[in-house]
This record gives sequence, structure tokens and C-alpha cells, in this order.
Amino acid sequence: MSGAYYQSHKRDDTDLLAAAEAILLRVPFYRYRKLSKALQRGGFPAGQHVARRLLRQLSMSRAVRQVRVQTTDSRHSHPRYPNCIRGLPLKAADQVWVGDITYIRFGKRFLYLAVILDAYTRAIRGWALGRSLAQELRLKALDKALATGHFPFIFHSDQGSQYAAWLHTDRLLAHGIYISMSDKGCPQQNGIAERFMRTLKEEHVDYSEYEDFDDAQRQLQHWLEVIYMTERLHQSLDYLTPAEFELAAGSQVCYPTLSPV
Repeated sequence: MSGAYYQSHKRDDTDLLAAAEAILLRVPFYRYRKLSKALQRGGFPAGQHVARRLLRQLSMSRAVRQVRVQTTDSRHSHPRYPNCIRGLPLKAADQVWVGDITYIRFGKRFLYLAVILDAYTRAIRGWALGRSLAQELRLKALDKALATGHFPFIFHSDQGSQYAAWLHTDRLLAHGIYISMSDKGCPQQNGIAERFMRTLKEEHVDYSEYEDFDDAQRQLQHWLEVIYMTERLHQSLDYLTPAEFELAAGSQVCYPTLSPV
């Protein structure tokens, strides 16, 4: 009897691991709470403590076969700029903008989203969706941001070739904008943008289905410009929306003094 119970328990645990792995293949950004709910929807009575254990087991012994898409290519000959926002206190809107790009699974392909945020107010300044990582994607996001009439003192990004290319840097320098870049291999130095992309995926992309490119554009526009900007409460903004916080901050200007790069 005990041997039969052991075999049954081992088989159940194997099935549970397989189910968790299958879920994480579709939505690799799930953490234990969402994994628990997804397993329950699939007929597995897995609470949050079980989901935590499964995540540990998968990370240690059964690496989930996630598709990783490289969006940053730091192997280029373009000039690189030092990180000049390290330790810099954020005190006003348009003091620092941060830019980043992420991928969004679309059937068997990927779409790419470039976003520019105000580091102080967390407001979205510009964004662009594309079918490839072409240079035009980041330029389109930047042009959209500059068209708002806002101009940052500093633009911060990673060292990716699209951000370092002269088409991008010349446009910034032409507006008198200082350029700052994270050190190579240090994505945490662009933490505000990284956290935003994680929020976007956890709160919108993971729950959305896009019929085609135009539908993805419409849905992302609604989330970025309506839900995120005017409805989503932000803990770091004292539970105001970015639009409310920016309005409360007013036109305060407090720029640091930097030596030209």
C-alpha cells in the first residue's frame, strides 16, 4: 500500500511540474500567485506555497525553455556615453527621461515596443510599436516624445546600438539634451524603465490577445495612454496616477549641473 501511494504521489508531482512548466512556457513572467491560479484553473489544487515550491524546482532542476529575444546589441562601434544619473536625486519633471525596448509575443512571431518615460513623474512621453528592431522604432518613439513640447535635461538608456547610433544621439544633442547610458551588462542601472516593462507585461500583455498588428496597436495605446497614465495608482507616486502626479508637480524645474559630454 505504501509503495502504491509513493508511486501515485510521484506521478502526481510529475504531472504538476509538467503543468507548471507548460504554463510558464506561455507566460514566463508569472510569479507564484498567478501560477497558483493558473494551475487551479487547470484542475490542480495548488496553493501559493505549492506554486513557490514549483518555481524553485523548475529554476533549479528543469530550466523552463523560455524564448529569449535579445533587444540590446552592445557590440557596435558607436560612441558610448557615461552613466551620469547614478546617485542623481530626481526632483522635477523632464529632469531625466529613460528609454527602453521590449518584445511582445504575437503568435509565432514577436512585436517590439519602445517606450520613453519621465523618470520623476513616471509619465509616458513617447512610445512606438513595430514588427522589427529597426532603428526607426526608437526614433519614432523619440519624435513622439519631443512632439509633446517636453524636452529632458538628460536622456538615459542602455548601450544598445539603436540608442548609440548617430541618428538617435544627434537628435538628442540637437535639442541640447545630455546623453547618459548604463554600464555594459548592468540593466539595473535603467531600473525605472525595466520595472515599467515588467508591469506592462504582468498587467496587460499576459492577459491580452491581439487579432493583428492594428489591434495590438489599439490595445497597447489604450493601456499606455489611458489605463497607465490616468487610472493606475502608482505606489512610488504616493498612490497617484502619473497624470495626477505630474499635474501636482506643476512646472517645477530643478536641473543638476553637468559638464558637457
